Amino acid sequence: MQTDKDLFELIKETYPLNPREEFVSATSKKLRQSARKLNNKRRKKLFSYISSSIAICAIALTCFFIYGGKDTQQEGIFSSIATEKDPLIYIYQSHNFESFFTKSNRNDPADALQETDNTTLVGGKLSQSLIKKGIPTIHDKTNIMGILKEKGLSFNDSYTISREPLKSTLEKNKSLKMVFDIHRDSRKRNETTIEINGKDYAKTVFVVSRSSAKYEENLKFAQLLDEKIKGKFPDLSRGVVVKDIATSQNTYNQDLFGNSVLLEIGGVENTLQEEYRTVDILAEVIEELLKEKEI
Repeated sequence: MQTDKDLFELIKETYPLNPREEFVSATSKKLRQSARKLNNKRRKKLFSYISSSIAICAIALTCFFIYGGKDTQQEGIFSSIATEKDPLIYIYQSHNFESFFTKSNRNDPADALQETDNTTLVGGKLSQSLIKKGIPTIHDKTNIMGILKEKGLSFNDSYTISREPLKSTLEKNKSLKMVFDIHRDSRKRNETTIEINGKDYAKTVFVVSRSSAKYEENLKFAQLLDEKIKGKFPDLSRGVVVKDIATSQNTYNQDLFGNSVLLEIGGVENTLQEEYRTVDILAEVIEELLKEKEI
């Protein structure tokens, strides 16, 4: 049996490898053209690779000089904890329909209850202000009043309904540092409003229940918030109120968590814009407390 080598030798002897000069010249020309194209492609790939490498290095150097080793999210403690998985603040509204007087409604504060333009918006504003500062926050928008109506429960059952989402969130998020239940007062405007630098702000009140098992902790927390706000604007806070009714005092769910407070911002005669101004200051106070690790 003939091998491949034998066949190759037979082909060479049968068809002498003596091509014409024209064939050699044409083939040589085609080979040179192919070689040039191949070299061009290689040069393009190399140039692309070099360009990409230079761009990446430039971006890295820019980031280094801009941030200079600083936290890209927020200076302070937030570099290690400012993630969606580690929320620090929980905000909710047990009386989520608490609203404000309108031009057509300026009589009974009990009538200032509506599904829109209520304390849920105020809680949302506080949440947004905190998140902008790099402080991860949970804002619960549960429609407490809607659930009460659906189940045929009374207004006094509000805290029972708001307790469930709060309890569930606390169990799932051990990183939480503070809990705020946002309300508005029913007092007159002259008691709930202060002018600062030509603009009106809604005053704050920090309410703590003595019947809570965590009363001492919550009282200390409320006093710290009050002190910090007054340090910025002495009359912006109306102080800390301790609710103490021997037989029927509601805990306001403050027994579930140590740094809990019922926060009243302004009153029925304030505007959302006035509420929002105060909320921005409150966000600054919360940020300071976290940075100073006082909580």
